Amino acid sequence: MREVLNKIKPSKAEHALFQATTTCFLKKINSNLKKAEAILGGSGAKDTWLSGSADVDIFVRFDYDSFSSQKKSLSDLLEAVLKKSFPKLKIERLHGSRDYFQLVYEHLHFEVVPILKIAKAEEAKNITDISPLHALWVNKNSKKIKDEIRLAKQFCKAHSLYGAESHIMGFSGYVLEILVVFYGSFEKLLRASLTWKEKEVIDVEHYYQKKEALFHLNQSKLQSPLVVIDPVDKLRNAAAALSLKKLNIFKQKARDYLKKPNADFFLIKKVIKEELEKEALAKKWHLVFIKVKPLSGKEDVVGAKLLKVFQFLEVQLESFGVKKGGWDFQRRGDGIFYFMLEKKELPKEFIQQGPPLTLTEYVFAFKKKYKETFENQGKIFAKVKRKMFRLEDNVLMLLKDSYVEERIAAVVDVLFD
Repeated sequence: MREVLNKIKPSKAEHALFQATTTCFLKKINSNLKKAEAILGGSGAKDTWLSGSADVDIFVRFDYDSFSSQKKSLSDLLEAVLKKSFPKLKIERLHGSRDYFQLVYEHLHFEVVPILKIAKAEEAKNITDISPLHALWVNKNSKKIKDEIRLAKQFCKAHSLYGAESHIMGFSGYVLEILVVFYGSFEKLLRASLTWKEKEVIDVEHYYQKKEALFHLNQSKLQSPLVVIDPVDKLRNAAAALSLKKLNIFKQKARDYLKKPNADFFLIKKVIKEELEKEALAKKWHLVFIKVKPLSGKEDVVGAKLLKVFQFLEVQLESFGVKKGGWDFQRRGDGIFYFMLEKKELPKEFIQQGPPLTLTEYVFAFKKKYKETFENQGKIFAKVKRKMFRLEDNVLMLLKDSYVEERIAAVVDVLFD
């Protein structure tokens, strides 16, 4: 897969720029910290990041003894330091189990997270405190397989399987790192996935015997179809966010790839309006293409709201015969929904089924509500005129529904084809 790696592995120049920028960023923030230290985290610290996606995770580790019981929040302390270190930059505070911060410095997007400095997982006061331990473990165990990890990440990205956020419910980068370390390579991971059974347990550090882990972990952490024991925290399922749907897609894509390996499996296919128009025309379907401006805020929350809007529209448009639908959302970009439908118009009248004739009270109420009623096989029915029967009118009405308006900032564009 040298062809793929040449595209996804950061070049020497890109790597050098990343190192220089992060070093400068850390120097600035560390000069204003007391009893705390800012360090590089995430895929940057593990050297498993992909070319063109160098978002930088910075962890500010506060001294445990000094700050573990302090009443003033670490986020407040960090915010003051960031404002002092970068007075001219826009610093966005996002809410989480501990508030964290985002800013753009020298064209790179930085995410800065306050944590407590710990030596082992049991000391953690917050799940984010453990993150530097993840990087240490990955670096210790993946020296010769960094590129194999990159292949696994790109493979998942290409099929919308990458990310533990609630609107994705896929594989986090850390889970993929653990899995590649456990199996030894990207291809071995794919082959192994085809043998996974329900509640398969991956325990790279061998904390438990066989499926003993299922009796020790909290039930809330065992809802996922795959259980990956965090190698630095034996009580945590690192794959807890993974859904059965995404796991099944992964296994199917793995099966397809192993049958006929091809670089196309690593290509991220963007939703392109012109291509959808061609497909709809060829299949004689009717395309609805909607572009919206997402709400501002935490990516996970914003993405989850967009997913709910897509699901709402999909259900509401069922009567038009949804043949295909999808959605796309990239951070700092617009949200896109598209539907390909069988019908452009519905009959101007439809039959509404009512209660059995034996329920006289409900039959009376049904007759009161509908004028044209008739009886058939012991039930009452009504002929009802549709208020809206055209696809275009229905979509525009749905986009003004409060359920949609509460979950997006604005509708940017709507195309009917």
